Amino acid sequence: MINEKPISKPVCINFSSGPCAKRPGWSVNSLDNALLGRSHRSKEGKIKLKDAIDKTIDILGIPEGYKVGIVAGSDTGAIEMAMWNLLGSKPVEILAWEVFGNDWKKDIIEQLKIPNSKPHTADFGHLPDLSKVNFDNDVIFTWNGTTAGVKVPNADWIPDEREGLVLCDATSAVFAQEVEWSKLDVVTYSWQKVLGGEAAHGIIVLSPKALNHLESFSPAWPIPKIFRLTKENKIIEGVFRGETLNTPSMLCVEDYLDVLGWVEEIGGLSTCITRANESLSNIENWIEQSDFFDFLCNNIDYRSNTSVCLKFKKEEIINKGEEWQRKFAKEIGLFLEKEEVAFDIVNHRSAPPGLRIWTGATVESSDVEKLLPWIDWAYKQALTNIDSNQGVDNA
Repeated sequence: MINEKPISKPVCINFSSGPCAKRPGWSVNSLDNALLGRSHRSKEGKIKLKDAIDKTIDILGIPEGYKVGIVAGSDTGAIEMAMWNLLGSKPVEILAWEVFGNDWKKDIIEQLKIPNSKPHTADFGHLPDLSKVNFDNDVIFTWNGTTAGVKVPNADWIPDEREGLVLCDATSAVFAQEVEWSKLDVVTYSWQKVLGGEAAHGIIVLSPKALNHLESFSPAWPIPKIFRLTKENKIIEGVFRGETLNTPSMLCVEDYLDVLGWVEEIGGLSTCITRANESLSNIENWIEQSDFFDFLCNNIDYRSNTSVCLKFKKEEIINKGEEWQRKFAKEIGLFLEKEEVAFDIVNHRSAPPGLRIWTGATVESSDVEKLLPWIDWAYKQALTNIDSNQGVDNA
């Protein structure tokens, strides 16, 4: 590989895995119609929120009978709401192979303390054995593990007929992968991910089975007001009409409406999926020729098309140990920032050391293509610096 500094740079250099890159062509002027200084409970505010819900249902093809609500706390708030309201009547099969799945495991075992719950775990870059999941129990999993670059290949492993509820944290999958709604009773995501919306708001999607469970089961623990989906054992219907449990940012709601409009303009969900796949394909072609990097996920069927996680390839780098590799990855990231080529592409602090390139629907594949030669260049620069105990600022 050549060591010359590349010339062409990405137009958008934001490759963070959350908050993620804004849609192409976005500017703050896109939010001129935001309902600022007005109540979210006003007629106009409710119309905006209901419009966001209706467009979500339409674009994603969410089945009839499912309900969609806007909730607080991003995807974390949405999945926590689901766990605290719906779990407890059965043991829980917990699938965990990356940071957030392990967080939900801790909540269920250490906080909710649901008896006889069973973790199904795997190392970063791998999936647990899905054939061992008992669907007589409730089940929780992440569709796309953002910190591991690993997704489930499909929902074929989930039976149509099942006793338990299936809860799915799908925040880095919705709008970029085919989510099979009929196999899921709860789906949560945040619009800050694949659509590059602003943070702090989550979406929760509930199946008829989940809605029935809410009205027929009362958890043993108290539920904070901001999480409550029922009142006197009846669904709080307003949550699913845009009457949020707490005050949302109407600026963020306008931003979500704006990006949903963009999705419609470019051709809908299928185009979003294609855009993410094209970016992943660029990285796959590059990895085939790379002497330096490999995918953290080796199984192509499990590989994420949004949170693409890379590990170091050379034995001489791997043998230096994890702490050294983390320092090295950070140094590569600093070179890319200094050259104004890429921001925020170092792996999550709790994941194996390496790089993570966000390739959701708002990222242009042409920008990913331009980024890759710069990573090769930064690798060599960082290796020289770190071996000579220099920092990037002294390069």
